[in-house]
Amino acid sequence: MVPWREEGVAELGSGDARAIGQVVRTQPGLRVHGTDISATSVQRARETIAELGVADRYTVELGDFFEWADSPAGQQVSTVIANPPYIPAPDGDILMPELWGGERGNDLALRLLKTGADHLLIALPSYSDPAETLATAADLGYRVANFLAMGLEFGRYSREPKVRRHIQQLVADGRGWAGDDEYVVAVVLLTRSPRVRDRSAQVRRALQLPG
Repeated sequence: MVPWREEGVAELGSGDARAIGQVVRTQPGLRVHGTDISATSVQRARETIAELGVADRYTVELGDFFEWADSPAGQQVSTVIANPPYIPAPDGDILMPELWGGERGNDLALRLLKTGADHLLIALPSYSDPAETLATAADLGYRVANFLAMGLEFGRYSREPKVRRHIQQLVADGRGWAGDDEYVVAVVLLTRSPRVRDRSAQVRRALQLPG
């Protein structure tokens, strides 16, 4: 269903490249082109990729993913993977501004949906208005082909008082779910293929969403 062997995969935000690098190492036919706006992350990712011995199939460049996606090279790739910044807060003045995902935490997720990629593997946290993200995906013709959900404890950045209060307000407003010190992240494969069974209802339940 996903043509990753033929086209390769694009990645928004490579971080240290450890997780995806391990996947590339175990999948000989997989090629990944990553783009990251952080020079430090790019350097760290390249070091990891060299360490894993996959530099021939996994490259990371410094730049704006969305500009690259509009380029001729970017338009040849129909599959995107991303764990976009998703910390919700009133503004980006938080402990690590690079993790700010907008007021509801889903700004980058919504922007990714609008790039027109046919297949999108993306992390959706339960406290960052995933209902809006899923509804936007459906409006744009995406189905949930599959997903993996996991429970996580609040980390240092989610526990920052300013962020925590904002998360509590989002939950109170019905824009997500979080427990006293926990939330859920679903790694979701979205596709425009009409041949797959849509599992939107199941992922909504996993994220503790009503309906």
